[in-house]
Order: sequence, then C-alpha cells, then structure tokens
Amino acid sequence: MDGYIHRAKAYLDARRGERVTLGELASAVGASPFHLQRRFKEAFGVSPRDYQDAHRVESVKSSLQNGSRVADAVFDAGYGSVSRFYEKPTLGMNARDYRAKGKGQRISYCSFPSPLGTVLVAATDKGVCSVKLGSHADGLARLLVEEFSEAEMTERPMPDVKRAILEFIRGEASLAKVPVDIRGTVFQRRVWEELRRIPRGETRTYADIAKAVGAPAAVRAVGSACGANPVALVVPCHRAVRTDGGLGGYAWGISRKKRLLALEKKKS
Repeated sequence: MDGYIHRAKAYLDARRGERVTLGELASAVGASPFHLQRRFKEAFGVSPRDYQDAHRVESVKSSLQNGSRVADAVFDAGYGSVSRFYEKPTLGMNARDYRAKGKGQRISYCSFPSPLGTVLVAATDKGVCSVKLGSHADGLARLLVEEFSEAEMTERPMPDVKRAILEFIRGEASLAKVPVDIRGTVFQRRVWEELRRIPRGETRTYADIAKAVGAPAAVRAVGSACGANPVALVVPCHRAVRTDGGLGGYAWGISRKKRLLALEKKKS
C-alpha cells in the first residue's frame, strides 16, 4: 500500500469531527486528489469523505449509547445541524430509537426450530433487525436483550417471518426482498447489499466481493463486515468464502455454514 495512503488515513484520524476536503487532504500528503481518492477507496473500501462520515456516525452512536441527547451527540460529532446527520441514515434504525440501545423502541421476536438449529428473528415496525442461529432459544434471546437492552421486547408468534425463513432454508423462497432495519457503516452496508445479490447455490470469495464494492484491497474488511452482519440468512454472509476454497469464518459456527451451503447447493 502506498505510504501516502497511510498518511492520509492518519491525517483524517487526527481530525475527527472536522470536515477535511479532498483538496486539503491531497495537499497534506503530497498526492493528486484524483489518485488519492482512487487509491484510498481501493485500500479501505470507502472514499475519504465516506471514511470521515463513518467515524462521525460511530461518534454519534457512542454518545447516544451513553445517554446523550440526539442534538448534543450530533453537534459533538461535527455535524452542522441535526438535518445534516439525517441526510445519510447510516444508523439504519432512527437515532432516537438507537439512543441508549434502543430505548423507546418496540421490538418483537420469536424463535423456532429449523434444519440449522434454533432460529431467532426480531423485527421493528420497519423491518427485520436481527436473525440469530444457535442451539438454545434462551441463549439467543439473551444475546438479543444485550444488543437492545433498553428496547421494549415482546415475544410473540411471527408466522409470516417464520414461514419465510423456513421456506428459504428449504429452498422454496428467497429473502432478497425482506425489509430490514439494521445499522452499519457505509462500507458494511455496501458489502451487505452485495451479499444479497449472490444467487442461491452460489458463493463468492471475499476478494470477489471486495472487487464488486469497488475496494479490491479491502478483503479483510469484507470479512469483518460479514462477521458484523446482524441478520443471518436475510443477508446471506454464509455465501462468502475464501479464495483457496476454505469456508472462512461464520458467526454461528462453521459446521452450520457448511450445512447451509450444502442445503442450498442441493436445492439450486
């Protein structure tokens, strides 16, 4: 990786909360704006501007989790106004709902057995916000409560979602159009969107996905985005594999990933 790319990243990191223009950044590291923009995106998966935006959003999220008012969190992160923050809804869930881990948000969830073990699905009124796989419903529910500890949780039957998930596992339906209410960085969202484009029965390497999102050097970052996926199956991160043919990682267990890919290949 070019040395000036590292210097550019360090320059931005030292000025979090400020708006650094591409021209200023290029001048600071001694590179042309065009080449800096292209090389930065190849290395980190996002443009310098999106990199700054992602850190500002993370700052807002941290402040909200610590109980700050929305306006205070937004201004402290360097946004000129609350409306500027909402121009790029990278939190997914509304900032006021995300504040203090979902305080004031209503989340419904259910769990049920499947060929992959126990599935837990949670949703807001806007879409699915969590899908977890495991062996025990109680353990998955605890993970959900930790994630949204201040939300109003209601366990109830969700027959439509349950049917869609089971039909997907059996190879009878797609989850590509299921609405989601999830949060992530700019880069994570691009990776998740690309994963949803992979046809059933097929896989893509982490390198393939990195190229598809315009960041061929960000292979490890793609793997991290897959690991951060909050909605298993709906965003099919199990379809991402290593270049050498290995399965790579999976948050819900390699054996479950292997089983899932085998089911998809058989039904495709």
